[in-house]
Formats: sequence, structure tokens, C-alpha cells
Amino acid sequence: MPINKLRATPRAKALIASIVAVSIGGYVAIFPGQPKVHDDVALAIKTAMPWEGRSLVAYFDRIAKPPVWTICDGDTDDVRPGMVETPAGCDQRTAMKMEKRFRPALVSCVTNWGHQPLAWRGMILSLSWNIGTGAACHSSAVRIVNDAVRLNAEPDYIASCNAATAFNKAGNRVRVGLVNRREMGDATRVGEGELCVSGL
Repeated sequence: MPINKLRATPRAKALIASIVAVSIGGYVAIFPGQPKVHDDVALAIKTAMPWEGRSLVAYFDRIAKPPVWTICDGDTDDVRPGMVETPAGCDQRTAMKMEKRFRPALVSCVTNWGHQPLAWRGMILSLSWNIGTGAACHSSAVRIVNDAVRLNAEPDYIASCNAATAFNKAGNRVRVGLVNRREMGDATRVGEGELCVSGL
């Protein structure tokens, strides 16, 4: 269960509305000059990237288990020491990785993915960017939805949003930044739980 009560906010509703407003056929041009991505990917990018922080130079993330070279918006694929990326290159890495790898993995493990609420899909994608698709697919947050769909019942999305907040540790310690990210955000960033309940 979350440390703080999740609640809908005007800023999270505005974020969801901003994606819906520019979506054409379920796709959004999230970065200038880059291919369009699904609306849920666009929402996840807008939610996750402020939390990740962007580094154009590869750095060694020692908190990760195991530690790993990282670049751009938390990307660890094919990153080498001394690697440098451009802002446009980071845009492309982030959008294409989430669109072509993360989203398909979640589509495979979440029953009726496309029929789930946009805000819930954006939250799960943002969560998976941070914890991995395997952990997200095996989480209580996904299981709550899949079990309900299997039983032809309406999923308890609030319970699912709350369940996702459990991923608030790094290096075996609860981290304030992860609590904020999973729950109600901070002064400038929307939290994943905040996003999730604001779109229900």
C-alpha cells in the first residue's frame, strides 16, 4: 500500500488531456522529427522522463543491482564508458525502446491491454521503464487487472494503482524519490500513482 493516499489532481488530468488532444488514431508525435508512438507510450514518456533525468554522457549507476552503465533517460542498452549522445539521439533511444520493446512486452502480459484506461497503461509503462518489464508483468498491479478480466469482472484499478507503489526501494532501502515517483510526485513532477487515479 502507498505511504501517502493517492488522489486525482488537476495537473495529472491536464497531462492526460494534453496527450489525448494531440493523439491521431491512437498515435502521438512526442518528439520533433521522430516517428509517432502510441498514446500510452507518449504519456509514459511525459511521466517517466522528468524522474529519470537526462545525461548525454554515460555514467555508472552504482545503485542499480547489478551496477550498470547508463545514458540519456535511464537507458542501459549497449552503453559503454565514454559514450556521448545528442538530445535528438536520446529522444530516439527513449521513444523507440519504449515503443518497440517495453510496450510489446506489456501488451503480451496484460490481458486486453488496449481496452485498459490510458492513464493506467501510462503508469504501468512508466513503472516498467524503471523496474523492467518482467517485474512489471509479474507485479500485483498487473495481476489485479488480469485476474478481473479473466473472471469477466471490472478490474479494481484503484487497488492496482496502489499496488504499483510498492516499488519504492533501491539498494534495499526505501528512497524518498521513489516514493514520490510512485505516488503523488513532487512540486514539479507528476507521480505515477497520481497519474493512474487521475484517469479513472
